[in-house]
Amino acid sequence: MTLTKHNYRNVNDLFDEFFRPNVWGKETGLTVPPVNIHETNDSYHVELVAPGLNKEDFKVNLEKGLLTISYEKKAESENKDYKTHRKEFSVTSFKRSFSVDDKINAEGIQAKYENGVLKLLLPKKEEIKVQPKEIAIQ
Repeated sequence: MTLTKHNYRNVNDLFDEFFRPNVWGKETGLTVPPVNIHETNDSYHVELVAPGLNKEDFKVNLEKGLLTISYEKKAESENKDYKTHRKEFSVTSFKRSFSVDDKINAEGIQAKYENGVLKLLLPKKEEIKVQPKEIAIQ
């Protein structure tokens, strides 16, 4: 399987990341959460760190070999009685995409969000083993 990441960022973000610490957040210019990708004999496991978000706001799609994980925060109503004095973290949206080859069983992909980590299970298709056939010589 090939998992190739596709990040959608502009050149200024890349410049900012080079000169700032590698911490996820709006202030650093890094607009996508980090991921870990693990492989076992029968599946791939993708873990995306995104604490404090609502699982209802995530979307996971697989289309034409591209696995896309996106998050869009629903609009909040403004409260005049609630005054914010400092706001250092805020996530409104992000999008991560990975190329997935045909060795993945697309029907068996599972996702769950727990303890601030979005976990995806991408099962591998079972290999069809062709038994060698001995051909008799006449």
